[in-house]
Amino acid sequence: MDRDAYLDRICCPGRWAATAEALRRLHRAHMLSVPFENLDIHLGRPIVLSVPAFYEKIVQSRRGGFCYELNGAFAWLLGELGFPVTLLSARVDSGGELSEEYDHMALLVEADGPWLADVGFGDSFIEPLRLESGAESPQQGWTHGLAEDSDGWVVRRRRGSDPWEPRFRFALTPRRLEEFAPRCAYQQTSPESHFTQKPVCSRATEDGRVTLSGRTLIVTEGDNRQETEVESAAACGQILVDQFGMNERGLGQAFTQRPGR
Repeated sequence: MDRDAYLDRICCPGRWAATAEALRRLHRAHMLSVPFENLDIHLGRPIVLSVPAFYEKIVQSRRGGFCYELNGAFAWLLGELGFPVTLLSARVDSGGELSEEYDHMALLVEADGPWLADVGFGDSFIEPLRLESGAESPQQGWTHGLAEDSDGWVVRRRRGSDPWEPRFRFALTPRRLEEFAPRCAYQQTSPESHFTQKPVCSRATEDGRVTLSGRTLIVTEGDNRQETEVESAAACGQILVDQFGMNERGLGQAFTQRPGR
């Protein structure tokens, strides 16, 4: 695997020291360059937990992925650059109900202190969060932060003075990539998994996000949100080229089936 090719993929060529500022810039660039997407699931292609497979997909094929792929690949890159990185298991909070352990992967990164990095949660913080209970980080109209309690750590966000919205909960127990395999298989195959419900491709932009959810194109810029219905799988494929920089032919076939049919 070629570290420089990965850095080119996220538009961050050159030499990097393992500093907090470098981590911030690399994390932000990854979020702006590499989409969160589940297209392989809807194309019937199995996702295997293998760092070389992540690299081939994200760097060589200019694709994206979901949390295990994106954070698994980013952990490798950070390690190559000299950052100490630990894989963390997280449980997603859906209205107060927590998912199973290993439902999400996040990263603990040492860079002039501990940081939570996560380039695989979709619409989330685009710069890493310092691992400090009560610290706040304003980003793209949201305030993101971490809180620690007797059950571990929780990632949360809010707009303005609204109440905090919990996103996921994690502990600092180091995990191995293979420990995520059963949950990764579940995410791809279970009718209860939200990843099997419809194809999604989403990428952060400087002032918002662009998302293709099923056959709906959603573009947000600040407080403005625009939704456009896409008529065909072929048109979805062209959006993948134009908005997400993908160059693999046939990816639009993931959108052949309309949601609910």
